[in-house]
Amino acid sequence: MKLWGIDLGGTKIECAVLDTDKNMDVVARMRLPTESANGYEHILSQIKKLIDMVSEEVREKPSKVGFATPGVLEPDSQLMKNSNTICLNGQPLKADLERVLGIPVQLANDANCFALAEALMGAGKDYPEAEVVFGVIMGTGVGGGLVVNNKIIAGHHGIGGEWGHNILEENGDPCYCGKAGCVEQVISGPALERFYERTSGSRLSLKEILAAYFAGENEHAVATIERLLEYYGKAISTLTNVLDPGLIVIGGGVGNIDLLYTEGYERIRKYIFNKGVITTPILKPKLGDSAGVFGAALL
Repeated sequence: MKLWGIDLGGTKIECAVLDTDKNMDVVARMRLPTESANGYEHILSQIKKLIDMVSEEVREKPSKVGFATPGVLEPDSQLMKNSNTICLNGQPLKADLERVLGIPVQLANDANCFALAEALMGAGKDYPEAEVVFGVIMGTGVGGGLVVNNKIIAGHHGIGGEWGHNILEENGDPCYCGKAGCVEQVISGPALERFYERTSGSRLSLKEILAAYFAGENEHAVATIERLLEYYGKAISTLTNVLDPGLIVIGGGVGNIDLLYTEGYERIRKYIFNKGVITTPILKPKLGDSAGVFGAALL
């Protein structure tokens, strides 16, 4: 049996087809630009075009498709919300996709798809005893996905796993969600770069800040990375106190910083409600940028 997945991103739409009879081998993979500036209907047409192209390559059409989406489908209204691809918000994306494609579709937030793929096909394969897997996204934004017993937990409002919009810093920077001091406004890549610029008066990329931190001659770089580690420890400890996952997988550009898996562990110990003990494996993802589209197929 073939599983079809679409990762609907802000800049690209990716389709992958997995073959369950061949150990989840990827039998087709293709991308098209999203071109979201052209509007909602254009995105639908790009999706249809991509599926037609892949159908021609694999010589069969899908009977159903899973979609990893920015934002989520509101369970009550069945309209999209919280998407940074703005034209999707307020739209009945699931209903419109089923109308355009003529087949059933399943939608899940892209962070949930990341978590599902890593739980079943990636880092989680080495931890089959982990009932609860939390997938963290730390990059341009901060998001997350929750998988329990190999099933996505979307939640009553469809916002399960959205740890990036809990308040981490009182009176912190304003967030597009309407609050201030959210996790995303403290430890995302842009937030850290903004903090460095504010304190130093100059602008560096996060990669440059990290290099300056290790060089040990830039007090503002040291303060920026210390800020990351300390607030990361607070945020992950809160997550752990609530969910106590058996595995945490961290994706996104900020998640590539090795300090999170060494010194970051020590910061979590300071705040966890377990007498300073944490044995939860916290790992980098194994599937890279494939996780979203693979997770969509697994839906």
